[in-house]
Amino acid sequence: VAFAAPAFAAETVTYASYGGAYQEGVRKAILDHLPADHGMEVRESTLQVGITDIRTKVKGGANDLDVAELYGGSCQQAADEGLLEKLDYSKIPNAAGIPENLRNDYWIGFTAYSTVMAWNKDVYKDNPPKSWADFFDTEKFPGTRAVSGYSGQSNFEIALMADGVPRDKVYPLDVDRALATLETLKPEISVYWDSGAQATQLATSQEADMLTIWAARIEAAIKEGAPYEYTIDNAVLDVECLVVPKNSPNRDGAMRLVNHLLDPKYQANLPDFIPYGPMNQDAFRQGLISPEKAAKVVTSTDNIAKQVVTDAGFWAKNGAALQERWDKFKQ
Repeated sequence: VAFAAPAFAAETVTYASYGGAYQEGVRKAILDHLPADHGMEVRESTLQVGITDIRTKVKGGANDLDVAELYGGSCQQAADEGLLEKLDYSKIPNAAGIPENLRNDYWIGFTAYSTVMAWNKDVYKDNPPKSWADFFDTEKFPGTRAVSGYSGQSNFEIALMADGVPRDKVYPLDVDRALATLETLKPEISVYWDSGAQATQLATSQEADMLTIWAARIEAAIKEGAPYEYTIDNAVLDVECLVVPKNSPNRDGAMRLVNHLLDPKYQANLPDFIPYGPMNQDAFRQGLISPEKAAKVVTSTDNIAKQVVTDAGFWAKNGAALQERWDKFKQ
């Protein structure tokens, strides 16, 4: 006798991210699989301005989000402002694969991207730069430079490493020292780029001889034929994290969705759809991402070890003040 399976409604959980190609990539890599695997309906929403959206909803007593994604410094800032629910790790077993320094009571690392040093091979030929010190050495390595126009986009960390600070001593940032080092490079900075697309364009048009750029963006330029090379050594890794905003309509469902988003089986799909690396190290350890592909993924276990990981707590406390000082520097 065949028994009909009982019909039950899939639970609905609301997830908010940044929209565009990034959110579409997360959908294809992870969210599209959830109904089939977990009987969970994910209702998607888009954050217009990140932490501000969450602050407005929570403070206004109108939070309709279960899980949201924020940039590193904003995660800690949201936690400090009391905008987040505590994560219930008993419902998030996949958290075990996330590096310990990227999980805490209120947020957990999800994906990441890296700012790397890239250079034009045709310009530097058989004498390429090897370090951030070389990037700042315009006598030995003459040529135009381009850096990010955002303060939080690794400029301070890079300047400190250029000035001899070891990777593991970069934080807490010595801002005066970083700015003094940046002053030495300022005459050679031809462009402060303010989007990934602009940075890519600087490489494809060969406008900057050396530049700081997101790893995925320089990869894209190289694929288009730009004669550039880059190194992940001493790159700066910036983490996107997952949070559960205060008074989430479905708190239990939110914890389950966080767990699914961190599932190594789905995380392993991410590099196929977006140029961000999966944070769950089990995606690499379990061989779900081939060694050849992992070599190019900034969050692979080998590659993380070569980089500075942005300190979310430091940026949460100091981000606004550093932005002011950076804006003044650029004038």
